[in-house]
Amino acid sequence: MQDRGRVTAILGPTNTGKTHYAIERMLAHRSGVIGLPLRLLAREVYDRIVAARGPSVVALVTGEERIVPDRVQYWVATTEAMPEIGADFVAIDEIQLCADPDRGHVFTDRLLHMRGLHETLFLGSDTMRPAIAALVPGVQFQRRERFSTLSWAGSRKLSRMPARSAIVGFSVDDVYAMAELIRRQKGGCAVVMGALSPRTRNAQVEMYQAGEVDYLVATDAIGMGLNLDIRHVAFSATHKFDGRRVRPLFPHELGQIAGRAGRHTEPGTFGVTGEARVLEEGLVEAIENHRFQPISRLMWRNAALEFGSMDRLVQSLEAAPAHELLSRGREADDLHALKTLREIPEIRDRVQGGKDVRLLWDVCRVPDFRGISPMEHAGLLARIFGFLQDGAIPSDWLARAVARIDRTHGDIDALSKRLAYIRTWTYVAQRNGWVEDEKHWRGETRGVEDRLSDALHAALTQRFVDRRTSVLLRRLKQKESLVAEVNDKGEVTVEGEFAGRLEGFRFRADQTGSADEARMLNRASYDALRPEFHLRADRFYNAPDTELDFTEQGGLMWGSSAIGKLVRGADALHPGVEVFVDEEAGPEIAEKVRRRLQHFIDRKVAALFEPLTAMQRDEGLTGLARGFAFRLVEALGVLPREGIANEVKELDQEARGLLRKHGVRFGQFTIFLPALLKPAPTRLRLVLWSLAEGLDEFPESPPPGLVTIPHLPEVPDGYYTLSGYRPAGERAIRIDMLERLADLLRGQDTRGGFEATADMLSITGMTLEQFAGLMQGLGYGAERGERPKLKAVEAQPAPMPEADAAPEASDAPMTEEESVLAAETRARWEAEQAEKRRLAAEAETEASAAASPDQEAAELAEPEAPPQETEVFYTFRWMPRARAQHRPQAEGGQGRRGAGGPRSKPRAEAGKPAQEPREGRGADGGKPRGKGGPKKGNFKKGDRPQGSTPRTFSSRPEKKADPDSPFAILAALKDKT
Repeated sequence: MQDRGRVTAILGPTNTGKTHYAIERMLAHRSGVIGLPLRLLAREVYDRIVAARGPSVVALVTGEERIVPDRVQYWVATTEAMPEIGADFVAIDEIQLCADPDRGHVFTDRLLHMRGLHETLFLGSDTMRPAIAALVPGVQFQRRERFSTLSWAGSRKLSRMPARSAIVGFSVDDVYAMAELIRRQKGGCAVVMGALSPRTRNAQVEMYQAGEVDYLVATDAIGMGLNLDIRHVAFSATHKFDGRRVRPLFPHELGQIAGRAGRHTEPGTFGVTGEARVLEEGLVEAIENHRFQPISRLMWRNAALEFGSMDRLVQSLEAAPAHELLSRGREADDLHALKTLREIPEIRDRVQGGKDVRLLWDVCRVPDFRGISPMEHAGLLARIFGFLQDGAIPSDWLARAVARIDRTHGDIDALSKRLAYIRTWTYVAQRNGWVEDEKHWRGETRGVEDRLSDALHAALTQRFVDRRTSVLLRRLKQKESLVAEVNDKGEVTVEGEFAGRLEGFRFRADQTGSADEARMLNRASYDALRPEFHLRADRFYNAPDTELDFTEQGGLMWGSSAIGKLVRGADALHPGVEVFVDEEAGPEIAEKVRRRLQHFIDRKVAALFEPLTAMQRDEGLTGLARGFAFRLVEALGVLPREGIANEVKELDQEARGLLRKHGVRFGQFTIFLPALLKPAPTRLRLVLWSLAEGLDEFPESPPPGLVTIPHLPEVPDGYYTLSGYRPAGERAIRIDMLERLADLLRGQDTRGGFEATADMLSITGMTLEQFAGLMQGLGYGAERGERPKLKAVEAQPAPMPEADAAPEASDAPMTEEESVLAAETRARWEAEQAEKRRLAAEAETEASAAASPDQEAAELAEPEAPPQETEVFYTFRWMPRARAQHRPQAEGGQGRRGAGGPRSKPRAEAGKPAQEPREGRGADGGKPRGKGGPKKGNFKKGDRPQGSTPRTFSSRPEKKADPDSPFAILAALKDKT
């Protein structure tokens, strides 16, 4: 034991100014070293000395940080990192940690061996007096009393905790749970734990010290030297897990933590909260007077180590102490790591002498910041030892390890783990000669730790601090009025804190904080919103209709804000409006918004349903025509024909002509206005009908551009009609496309049977199988058959010309010129395909005739001919008994058959036209059927040429359609399914 200079032990409870006195004494000497128990406290003392003497003469040395200027005079370090130099002054703070089971041997070693040339100070609890007196000859003692009183306050609930309180827990889960509860009830708190980095702890402490929050939730880490403005300390538990077992806190530990209450001369109190038991009277008295049983055992480990071999090093570390007050503590992490590495064969082979043993011991002293498992830590140490034996840790390997950690996203737990990982590399980078570029890696690892620390501080603050509630509570205590503002995005702030958002003309308050705070917040917010309501109402009233829209559920939108909703009106075409305006805005604002919304929806209905409103205003429509027009208006422009067959028969040609002038089309299945089948009128029609029917949930319109959509059993057929579709089997086909199909079916022999043509498949955009299901849904029978497949030349016709392969996607029927052009194009294409088939058949016949007798004999000798490929075809026949209710009606008098009925072909030979003359067009404006007669390839029964195979179109032409057409959209949907 060395005894140089004067040795003084300054002992006493917390809040006695011991650390402040030690700093003053060190600055009175030419040089000095001070050892502190925490890196956080070391940084605080370093900053104080730098402020007094400047950074050029002050050094900071910790396990993870090293700042050493060239002309250093004063060293501030953690106790483990204290440099062994000849300084005039030496001080060791919290000397009572000599009894700590984990770190005690380090403090005991400093107690026995660290001395200043002129003065040495030991600072700590009075419980160390007997041990110091026995181990340090000639020591002088000074007892210091608290500047303030410390008194017992009993048990209190967290909700009744006074301001400037510190609540102490002993597990991360307890700390987080209490912090969350205080956030909800008190507006937030700061969080301080030993697992946090010093930068994070500093940021949290600064937030508390600045008064941004009035509560601090911490572990026993606050018991060591943190000088905070704490008035009350509450223990949430009196037991803790010390790394080995759960044990009750020692009285002096309780006194150390409780003593943080009371700053300088201000009195402090301590108590318990939650499930913690009330402290016994004797223990309370001991804490108040800081009188505890003296420490009788100091942890010790031999400092005279032998590095001849790993076994000799272990034996020296486990040597027994020579004094009765000294005791070997629990096995430290570095000794446990050394024993683990000693058992690894690769390590034993690499350690050849004392130099290797010393290097291995230095590596074993790397702290286990990660805390994963002892074996994981030993594996990392073995890797580092291997690198150091070869020279230094490779930069590329270290760069990859650091890059995996340098990520600032994630929750609190993820950031805390990354901080623990980077602390390992920060410690490694501080060792001299361990990395290739020490300056670079010290700055790099420190930068990553700072970024992670800032991210963790932000995450803790975001989770456990409600700044708005905290500000409001402080402002209430000051009895000042609250200042509220509204920005251009509608965000409302009160005292600079977010309070809610103005959505349209409704204020959505932030749903955090208590009910009393919410009422106060709303009151302040509406004071700021009153002028904003008037300004916004003026902007809305003058906004163009393009900024407004309606939703498929009847909502009325201004941009992305809901302003109101549609309600049932006098009739379907005149809906009403209900506005969404806060009562605080006033009835004037509400009426102004209502008028603007009513103008919008009235103009929207008038524009999209102009054909209907024009029919209502037309005084030339009288009698049956006017009644029929009323039915169409009532049905919003779409009427299934089977429900009004009698009314249609009663209309004469003059009445029909008047209705056709307004765009009415008398189709074979539906009476409709083609202009109202477009997506925009369809969308509005469903909304208006749903309002008139009083539905709670409105049906949505199908995606635009689809020719067919699925027919769902749970959806009423009426929804499909209003959407512009007619159910047929498993699909529903668009009404206008169904009428084009009906025009084609009218030219077929439905009694004898017919097959689908390319036009039929092209119109519907279906495969042959799907088309068969559609025809059955329309009342036709479909007989499936198979036949030999044509040769490749025949079976794969050339692509259709562009004009016919991809008809333009449109809600309106084709014009007469477009129909004639399409028919002529198809006729030319079919003629070309017939010529190709004829030439292929002649070539095959010539090849057969030229075959040699040997080849014919060989073919006859074959045991079995290869199977011939077949193709599927369907024959369709009208089945009036199967589905009489869907039997289409023709445009004429009684006794006429519908399109596709057994007598639907024109009867020119009888001198009676099959339907009303329409200048060569289909049923009432439908697609024309060409220049007379059936199309090429369509034959009556018995007219088919001998030896010919019935044509069938089992797939669409190979040429791809326009990607923007409804057929291309449907094909994409089929591919997905």
